[in-house]
Amino acid sequence: MAADPWTLAALAALAVIALAVAIAWKPLRAARREARFARARQLFRQRREWLEAKFFDLASHSGRPRGLRWTDCEFADEVTYARDRRSGQLSALVAVTIAFEAIEGGGMEEVEAVANLRAATAVFQFNGRDRCWQSDGRAIFNLNPTEAVEHFRSDLELLVHGVVGGPSC
Repeated sequence: MAADPWTLAALAALAVIALAVAIAWKPLRAARREARFARARQLFRQRREWLEAKFFDLASHSGRPRGLRWTDCEFADEVTYARDRRSGQLSALVAVTIAFEAIEGGGMEEVEAVANLRAATAVFQFNGRDRCWQSDGRAIFNLNPTEAVEHFRSDLELLVHGVVGGPSC
């Protein structure tokens, strides 16, 4: 039994459309992802001052490091962005210099190194569902942002390094 020419033409047209969608899908998806990333960077710049204050508040109340009180936290201007390889969640990593003082009775009063400034990386996460940046006060000690991404390379991929944060709203 011979196939109807209109059916064959319709199937061929569907095949061409499916092929066109398959070819265009990857670039369209990449463009959408880049647009979301650009918007997330813009939101980080807008909320940066608030995020830094939130980071300091949460980190200083975390009880870490044990026996020490956070007294100051200086944030670098540059921001390094990374993406979680499994979930796709964006992170903003900022180098920080932290000052501590010993808590009375915390067992660190006699440690001379308490007064030394400590280098770390402040971690901020983008909640794509709510379209907002958050901080849980997490600091990665002894690693700058690029080193932190390299250290966690099985989980993170570097997106952009050295983007200046810009003014806050």
